[in-house]
Amino acid sequence: MITRRETLGHGARVAALMAGAGLLPAAALAAWSKDAFDAKTLAEAVKALGGSAPTPSADVTITGPDIAENGAVVPVGASTSLAGVKRLALLVEKNPNALAAVFDVTDAVDANIATRVKMGQSSNVIALAMMADGRVLYAQKEIKVTLGGCGG
Repeated sequence: MITRRETLGHGARVAALMAGAGLLPAAALAAWSKDAFDAKTLAEAVKALGGSAPTPSADVTITGPDIAENGAVVPVGASTSLAGVKRLALLVEKNPNALAAVFDVTDAVDANIATRVKMGQSSNVIALAMMADGRVLYAQKEIKVTLGGCGG
């Protein structure tokens, strides 16, 4: 009869052999720009992401509640139907770090993202669409927070 300890020992040896042969998947790590996420303003974040001065656009849509009851989990989204979008980003103007999320997209997918962000207080939330031709377009929406999510 094979004991549990022997089975685990055999499994560990097999895993070590597979790892040595390159047959196990590598850890998936997200690439991110530290400078962009450390930015305190919209202009600093756009510059750190490699963009030019942003311009308002009706072609960029931002979704989110008018009033968020809990600032720790505020659902927001951004979308555009324009072709040539390479990156969508969400920023919260009054957060200690303005940049909340960045998504790289291609023409093979719809430029439509949704996530939850943390908001310490009522603020403008900005959706950026960074285009392949270098333009940076944005839309903004004010979201009122009744209970702050950053320790409030």
